[in-house]
Amino acid sequence: MVTFIVRRIIAGFFIVLGASFIAYMLTSFAGNPLESALNISNPTARQQRIRYVTDALNLDQPRIVRYWEWLKGIGGCFVGKCNFGNYTAPGTTGSVNDNLGNYLGVSLKLVSSATVLAIFLGITIGIVTALRQYSGFDYAVTFMTFLFFSLPVFWVGILLKDLVAIKFNNFVQQPAGPTFTLTWMLIIALFFGLVSFSLLRGGFLRRLGIAALVALVFGLLTWYVSASHWLLDPGFGIVVIAVLAIAIAFGITTLTAGVGNRRALYSALTTAVIGIAMYYPVLIFVRDDMSFLKLLMLLAIAVVVGIVVGYAFGGDDRGLNARTGAFTAFGVAVIIFIDRSMLAWKTYSQLTFNRPLATIGSSTPNLKGDFWIGVNDTFSHLLLPTITLMLISLAGHSRYARASMLEVLNQDYIRTARAKGLTERTVVMRHAFRNALIPMTTIVAFDIGGLLGGAVLTETVFGWRSLGYMFQQGLTNFDVNPVMAVFLVTAIVAVLFNMVADIAYGFLDPRIRVTSS
Repeated sequence: MVTFIVRRIIAGFFIVLGASFIAYMLTSFAGNPLESALNISNPTARQQRIRYVTDALNLDQPRIVRYWEWLKGIGGCFVGKCNFGNYTAPGTTGSVNDNLGNYLGVSLKLVSSATVLAIFLGITIGIVTALRQYSGFDYAVTFMTFLFFSLPVFWVGILLKDLVAIKFNNFVQQPAGPTFTLTWMLIIALFFGLVSFSLLRGGFLRRLGIAALVALVFGLLTWYVSASHWLLDPGFGIVVIAVLAIAIAFGITTLTAGVGNRRALYSALTTAVIGIAMYYPVLIFVRDDMSFLKLLMLLAIAVVVGIVVGYAFGGDDRGLNARTGAFTAFGVAVIIFIDRSMLAWKTYSQLTFNRPLATIGSSTPNLKGDFWIGVNDTFSHLLLPTITLMLISLAGHSRYARASMLEVLNQDYIRTARAKGLTERTVVMRHAFRNALIPMTTIVAFDIGGLLGGAVLTETVFGWRSLGYMFQQGLTNFDVNPVMAVFLVTAIVAVLFNMVADIAYGFLDPRIRVTSS
């Protein structure tokens, strides 16, 4: 495996090198970087500008020499002295290095959040539609995924700004408070009722009864949110946290071991109860002087507690119990984190003049507040760009996951597993799901590079100062240095994640690991 990784690193180096040469040549032929300087009326200023741009881009040298000079600056990264060149666009000065780190962090924050959500939701939807093939849910999802896949990124972003952010901000500012009409309550209730009806199996009357119950529950929840003006001051509270924690325990156990495995179920339930009991102490602990490092520490402690509880229940498969407890602990920690973040939503909304959903920029200028205000600000600015990128890639992930799962379910070893009398959960989760993920690793690796490129349009629509802004400004002014900086980052990320995908094959399929070794 080590030899395989080394070979891939060497191959990736030469791929990036060759791609950078092609990109540099194409960018240098795209236009004249002296165009803006030639339009300056003052002769002295014009000559100074021409000399500055010429020196910065080595325009008095052949293109191959310019590329070599740029490459020498990039080669300095191996000794900790990166040099991506200087800006030459009108109104810009300084080194590209000065902004690249900050811009890269902003873009990666957006791309990572969109990628994680797209992978999780896409694979989940794809697997469910494969298991419910040719059902109403399958047809509806197929229609929606093809619709999202065909929509331009910039158009989706503009639409979300109007229909989600602006409409929501106006909604919460109503004199009577954010109140749903009876029509909207019925629409929301019927929507979730139809979704549950299409997902369920069994007789028509059984499915109809459960769907009606789900519709009633969501109808009552919508009425409560409207009557209590919950959107102005949201929060779960200990009762909802307890219900969600128990539901997570049962859900995780169903997926990992099955509720018939009592030791795994008790591990999950015990972990959930510990999480419920720690709700108020955690809120007190994170109230003041909170930081991202402390948040990671609490999450790690929660996962360790889940693992310890799983091992404490013993049995023949302590590892399975430990995984069940760890996943449950992670889920309970996430909902407690969401609840604590929502407790600061009212204050954050007041600081943003009761227009909490942002439509432009990656952060609110001059915003003052604690860690939780910052969390809400990050969520507010990430929400729409993340949904925009996620909807486009979600379509591809769900379709590939569905096709991969259907192919695996038709394999001989799956029919053998069913013939041996294994439960459907065991067949799907232990035999089919893992093998269905193998083709998805390639799709995800390619999609990350595509998302980083697609983020250029998304960041432009939402006015983010990030890699997209740097790339756009560079192209507009024929400034090769920022364009190549963005290209190099995108190329390295694409090659790196393709290598990670190849390594992941070995963990998903031991035959590949043995062959690569």
